[in-house]
Amino acid sequence: MRARALRGLPFVLAIVGLLAPGSHAYAAPAPHAVPNDDAFDDAAEDETLDDGEPVPNREPLTFRGYVDVGYAKAQGNGTSYAPNDTRLPADYRVDTFAPAVNSFGDVAATDAGNRFVNGFLPTTTGQGGKGSFLLNVLSLDTRYEPEGSPLTIFARVQLFPRYLDGQEQSRLWVEQAFGRLQPFASKEFTITLGKLDSVFGIEYLENQSNFRTGVTPSLFARYTTGRSVGAKVFFRQQIPALWSALSLNASATNSGTFVEALQPTSRSLTGTPVLAARLGYEFNHPRVGVKLGASGLYGPRNDQTSAEAEQRMFGVDARVFLLGLALSGEYLDVRKGLGADTGKYTGLGVYPLASGFEARGFYAQAAYVLRVGWRALSNIVPYGRYERRRAAFEGFGSLTVDRLTAGLRLDFWESLLVKVEFLRNRELAGALPVNNDVLTSSVVFSW
Repeated sequence: MRARALRGLPFVLAIVGLLAPGSHAYAAPAPHAVPNDDAFDDAAEDETLDDGEPVPNREPLTFRGYVDVGYAKAQGNGTSYAPNDTRLPADYRVDTFAPAVNSFGDVAATDAGNRFVNGFLPTTTGQGGKGSFLLNVLSLDTRYEPEGSPLTIFARVQLFPRYLDGQEQSRLWVEQAFGRLQPFASKEFTITLGKLDSVFGIEYLENQSNFRTGVTPSLFARYTTGRSVGAKVFFRQQIPALWSALSLNASATNSGTFVEALQPTSRSLTGTPVLAARLGYEFNHPRVGVKLGASGLYGPRNDQTSAEAEQRMFGVDARVFLLGLALSGEYLDVRKGLGADTGKYTGLGVYPLASGFEARGFYAQAAYVLRVGWRALSNIVPYGRYERRRAAFEGFGSLTVDRLTAGLRLDFWESLLVKVEFLRNRELAGALPVNNDVLTSSVVFSW
């Protein structure tokens, strides 16, 4: 059964073959294979120098964006639901986020076959177990930096074309919208208000397709990469004599860092903000880079109405860059207390139970950047990731799953990325085995 996921491989290889140029001599620097700076927050990752200073001679008003097109094929019916599993709620008994097909964590399907579900659901492409070409996203950025002013104003709007429930349901989404003030020209200190990137951990740095090393996010991205409305501050102190820096990234937002499919982001349902922060250390030697961090989150669950129902997270992360090899990983522990009996409110709908929840686990990723400089092809990046997650809803049995991910990325010029990836999902305990492996790809055109 698992071999069926490979049936889409000819389509993926055809995409790569059509896009591989044969006679172009131009080879501009390719995008970073991995993010390389904690100051690269709020979509400024490609426009900030390693010392944190703004790129000189930039136009006050700039427009940028990208298009992400892919082909994906998931096994079975595209979900993690086993056909003979009658336990309820159905989405409490499996990892519904496992069969991801793109950088946003959309899964191939969420149809539980008329079984009761309670809102532990990701967004979906709706393709089920059928292979399909996908326009994953059209992303448009607008940035304004008034000349002579310490302000930056940024907005990112994204369009997600989908065919769901028998009709086209293209979604227009405000991904980010904020104003940022850098009050001291000589200090790496900023204050930001609006709809913000996460400050928890490191995976939020790869939220967008044009920055992600591979195609799909980790099994923990649902907790740490969400954007919410609120305020944040960033400070970094360089220690040049030690090739080092210390940084603090902290926020107060409506929903914390959970993705909007799990908790609404646009307003607070409890009246109390969720606090999150990351303390980081960097060793930035020209030959080797090491970045370490510890993150925490505390506040009320924003998927219910009581300020007494707490959620908290703790995590540690590490990155090492050496001779083209990039290693990264995170450990995460998350807990949510029992919510109010008025129901659970998610970005996808309202459900009856705000159950208590806990999860812990880790992921580790390795990528090697082979700089080839051959005509238009600048980098070849093979990569792999392993992750393991144990989770349980209060009053229901726990489940343990893991995932093996392997992929290859090709960087052409500075505006084209081609990625091919295979996900091997496994149910280790508490969930019935199911065929939910995924073969996916992504072609990203940037401007």
